[in-house]
Amino acid sequence: MRLFTASQSNAPLVIAKGGFSGVFPDSSEYAFAFALTTTSSSHTSLWCDVQLTKDGIGICLRDLLVQNCTDISEIYPVGMKTYLINGVQKTGWFPVDYNMSSLRNVTLTRSILSRTQRFDYSNFPILSVTAGFMSLIKPSSTWLNVEHDIFYREHGLNMTNYILSIQKLGSVKYMSSPELGFLQSLSGGINREVNLVFRFLDKALSDPSTNKTYNSMLSNLTFIKTIASGIMVPKSYIWPVTSDNYIQLHTQIVKEAHNAGLEIYASDFSNDRIFPYNYSYDPLAEYLSFVSDGGFSVDGVLTDYPLTALEAIDCFSNLNTSRKTDHGSPLIISHNGASGDYPDCTDIAYENAVRDGADVIDCSIQITKDGIPICMSSIDLLTSTDVQQAKFCSLLSVIPEIQTKKGIFTFNLTWDDINILRRKFFKLSEFLTYAKDKELSGIMITIENAAFMAASLGFDVVDLVTTALSHAGYNNPTTRNKEVMIQSSHSAVLVKLKQQKTQYKLVYTLPSNIEDDSDSSVADINKFADAVVVDRKSVFVESRSFIVFRNEFVSSPWDFFSDETVEINNYVLLAHIDGIITDFPKTVRRYKMNSCTGLGDGMPRFMKPVEIGGLVQTREAKAKPPARAPALVLSPSDVVEPPLPAADAAAVPKTASGSGAARSTTASSSPRSVTVISSTSILLGMVWASLLI
Repeated sequence: MRLFTASQSNAPLVIAKGGFSGVFPDSSEYAFAFALTTTSSSHTSLWCDVQLTKDGIGICLRDLLVQNCTDISEIYPVGMKTYLINGVQKTGWFPVDYNMSSLRNVTLTRSILSRTQRFDYSNFPILSVTAGFMSLIKPSSTWLNVEHDIFYREHGLNMTNYILSIQKLGSVKYMSSPELGFLQSLSGGINREVNLVFRFLDKALSDPSTNKTYNSMLSNLTFIKTIASGIMVPKSYIWPVTSDNYIQLHTQIVKEAHNAGLEIYASDFSNDRIFPYNYSYDPLAEYLSFVSDGGFSVDGVLTDYPLTALEAIDCFSNLNTSRKTDHGSPLIISHNGASGDYPDCTDIAYENAVRDGADVIDCSIQITKDGIPICMSSIDLLTSTDVQQAKFCSLLSVIPEIQTKKGIFTFNLTWDDINILRRKFFKLSEFLTYAKDKELSGIMITIENAAFMAASLGFDVVDLVTTALSHAGYNNPTTRNKEVMIQSSHSAVLVKLKQQKTQYKLVYTLPSNIEDDSDSSVADINKFADAVVVDRKSVFVESRSFIVFRNEFVSSPWDFFSDETVEINNYVLLAHIDGIITDFPKTVRRYKMNSCTGLGDGMPRFMKPVEIGGLVQTREAKAKPPARAPALVLSPSDVVEPPLPAADAAAVPKTASGSGAARSTTASSSPRSVTVISSTSILLGMVWASLLI
């Protein structure tokens, strides 16, 4: 096993494809500069796809089809042509038809349409390789990639002579191409300091210079070694993925390349692509399977998001997995178990939440027809179970006090009925017994719809929960070893618990999008709660998916670079959170064990919080978000509720065909989210704010 950090010479190279192209247009000045400033590592190399203009000037451009990454079709609407490229006809705008001077009016744009278009209005020009890329950006390490050498020669342009003429500029450290013949043409005149790398493409395709398929060339690595010092392969060459999106066992290509004396680099990394299920939608987990597998490590990765790759290599590749060696905080609280990977509130979700390092596991209380409290993420079984089968279809109904759409509700089925469903769920009593014997610091119970349950169904949910806790021994201070937290969005629930003088920590969920509070509302909350939960946008405000300045908080998915570590860092280091409720406990657990958080001033730049308003300030004025509306302020009327109604055992729920008499309590299922606990002197000592990870 290779042990390394990014400061060590044997650390894998992070190759920033077109700079930080996951956010900015590929090969733009900002993309290159941002990759340098955010990573600030000697083990980062900037990748430039070299194209040639009609007058033989090299430019950095992601695609030979210029319209795929620029606005050239708008600037030169009649410039479309058709050429034969490696035996395939392609139609579009090509660099060989334009002099460099005519391309100065063309602006770089995003090349992947799912990414933000906001920087398409920032007038990023096409950069020449020498005057623009190397001189303006001044990278310490440049990786030049050349494709379509044969195509350029057919148009009277000599890519070999061009590359040999600029290699003396010094920053060129790597040169790659999927055409072995092109690399061979360089080998006699290239500097020794430049590493030649043969790039494999899809196995079914052929190298146009040899007419051999890339798959067949895998068996002749010793010959490739006579021309190149390394190879680059798509990541699927190393970890194949099945048609149903699961990873297979890794191949032996890394070992075979190293045995042949070749370095091996993996390509196609990007945070915002579809991941095999094994990675739990986590790009950092994918990098770790290539650089710290235990059996092998690649020599570098080609990525649109270099920051995440550096995190993996520098801070996460050699973790001590002992539960006692983490940094202590934030507290890890599950959200319906490990529900990011497994069905909500099932036995397997809870088992994996414990295995993945959760400190606290949670149970959202629902009630069955026969009055048994159970753990279920939603009162509507349609959202998280396979209840919509022939036996239960007749139970479909609309209950206005719950939701406006049809559902099959937990109180429509007995506990025996729910046990027929495909997944194994827990009664509250089973959950409490299960949690008691696990290495956990506590449990969290969520109570919603209590008023509806009392008035319409005759169930006193609060009493059912406190009775179950008492029977399970959670009220006995001499035997209880776990903290109990009870959460609700209804103050009446917490007021009742407060009146019972329970020893539980009471947590109040604020209305959505509250960004400020009044002194009187805080005073009212302080009468019945120990902590509050606030919506994600109440803590980190965003506008059109970019950071805006609001009090001392900042946020946006784009500013977090589709990177959960960056997002967690902002809550831990900027908002000073105490805990995180998450669908993926293992992600937070891994974060707590990283080797960079405790470095203080020596912490890598890429592990520090993002700059407030940083990305939005890079945009042109016409692309910036409009002024925001005034903040919603929490008032006493948002907090104070009437007491819970007395439970009426004779009550029956009203469907849409009747006139519902119960008090409305809006019980739509909560979205997949992460919640953070944040210390503050303004509110109750603890604030929880929901965010997605």
